[in-house]
Amino acid sequence: MAFKSSGINPKRFHRSQLKFYIFLVPFSIFMALPIVFIVNHAFKPLDELYAFPPRFFVQQPTTENFRNLFQLAESSGIPLSRYLFNSIFVTVLVVILSIALSTLAGYALSKKQFKGKKLLLEMNNTALMFVPIAVMIPRFLTVSLIGIEDTFLAHILPLIAMPVGLFLIKQFIDQIPDSLIEAAVMDGANDLKIYWKIILPLIKPAIATAAILAFQLVWNDLETSTLYTTSENMRTLAFFMSTLAAQTNVVVGQGMAAVASLIMFVPNLVLFIILQSKVMNTMAHSGLK
Repeated sequence: MAFKSSGINPKRFHRSQLKFYIFLVPFSIFMALPIVFIVNHAFKPLDELYAFPPRFFVQQPTTENFRNLFQLAESSGIPLSRYLFNSIFVTVLVVILSIALSTLAGYALSKKQFKGKKLLLEMNNTALMFVPIAVMIPRFLTVSLIGIEDTFLAHILPLIAMPVGLFLIKQFIDQIPDSLIEAAVMDGANDLKIYWKIILPLIKPAIATAAILAFQLVWNDLETSTLYTTSENMRTLAFFMSTLAAQTNVVVGQGMAAVASLIMFVPNLVLFIILQSKVMNTMAHSGLK
């Protein structure tokens, strides 16, 4: 009965968990310090930004850095909302399209038999070894050849193929028993129905992880706005934030750079908090209950 009362993994607090809290609470506080610093840094006035020794916490918080950032965007002729819209529009489309492509391809490569399957898998695995800078020139030549410079397609098409997302999702689908799919076929389900009703519900953790990876890739992307666009109204928020130092003097630019870091960081944090349980399941479970 004693075992039953405590349980192997109790849902509520139990004194047997104290040994874990003793380690995890200080570790969690330590890991949260960079986040606390980023938030505090964005609200520091100039005298605190340049204080020596540096201060971790803000003493006299101000929103002046935020006002300076919005005023700078307005003075450049392109409102900050335009850069934000471009980033959100491109990011949402890339995440949706990359997940659709990765799940469809992952299902085919995992559960279908066809000629050239192994070659395609090896090509995808090989692509994992290339860092983005290694394919910068071929990607630029491709974008130029098909004539999509200075369009939203230039932001979207080069990023929807995500080898790491396909690899992760394909490995997750491999763990779904073939007998489950065979039973669905015997019941008259076609490939589309199997994909929608069976595959997708069972790989939600892998989809969440791939979505986070895709979001981070696109949200922080500078290459597209730098190489493939010439019109300022086609560029993204990440590009505008990266050019703050060049547009302002060094002193004022530090405050706006702190705000830029916070603005670029918060969406990544929020998305991870929402999907973190799914990410943990991707690492620890097969996807089948």
